[in-house]
Amino acid sequence: MDAIRTEGLRKVHPGTPDGRAAVHGLDLTVAQGEFFGLLGANGAGKSTTIGMLTTLVTPTAGRAWVAGREVGADPVGVKSRIGVVSQAGTLDRALTVADNLAFRGRYFGLSAAAARRRAAEVLEQFGLADKARARVHQLSGGQARRVMIGRALMHLPDVLFLDEPTAGVDPRAREDLWRIIRGLYGAGQTVVLTTHHLDEAEALCHRLAVIDHGRLLACDTPEAIKAASGARTVLTVRYDADASPLRDALRRIPGGPHETTVEGPAVRVRTTRPDGLLGHLLRAGADAGLTVRDATTTPPSLQTAFLTLTGRDYTP
Repeated sequence: MDAIRTEGLRKVHPGTPDGRAAVHGLDLTVAQGEFFGLLGANGAGKSTTIGMLTTLVTPTAGRAWVAGREVGADPVGVKSRIGVVSQAGTLDRALTVADNLAFRGRYFGLSAAAARRRAAEVLEQFGLADKARARVHQLSGGQARRVMIGRALMHLPDVLFLDEPTAGVDPRAREDLWRIIRGLYGAGQTVVLTTHHLDEAEALCHRLAVIDHGRLLACDTPEAIKAASGARTVLTVRYDADASPLRDALRRIPGGPHETTVEGPAVRVRTTRPDGLLGHLLRAGADAGLTVRDATTTPPSLQTAFLTLTGRDYTP
């Protein structure tokens, strides 16, 4: 049985201009025990997808099953089998850290004593035992995120949804969260992560769904996505003036085929054979009376895969 399956999942938010869909007919499967990522820029449809899978957003069309329960037909059954960590800070600031966790356990049917024991276990697991009696306002951003993840795990859910879990935390806290999330996956937890950070998706996820403007562009391992998209090395050179006069020279660059684009003073070359290209672009610019201001080389990556899939740069 799949942990998650969707068929033609679609969402059009009321009042959307021209009835444009936030999510277009999404077909996905996530295996039990898998670390699955939804990758896309802000506004791509990731959070809307998570909302539909966790019963918070009603689909306009399509169906979804989570942990063996159909979301539309049995939302209560789905809620009992999932843990959700949203982008927003949702801890109760009037309670201690331990009480935030224990109350969640009680909500899912644990006795008072069992909820307290489970809360103590989770806080120990996440290195927060010394914060049990602290109030939420006394926590750092990274600590608060760890508490939110721990709270979502109080009832041992089948699927853990993490919606941008490292948003707004400092680099050190981000590394700590990565370690914790990897540990959960290593222990067999099914994890679904949404992120707009390319490095996070590549470092954590076994498989990725790349979403752009609500459409699924690719779904596979990060390495397979890069290979299947034909992701290439991207060389970008910026000159001190409009680079349009270089169009003819760009067609004659040896070692092709290369894909070249000219946008104002910038020339971008996508290629599988980058050796010697920069020298050719320097000479071509000099012949046209242009001076290079900046040059960058981006090796094949999820960023270049996104560029290949969409025809534009990835902008979080």
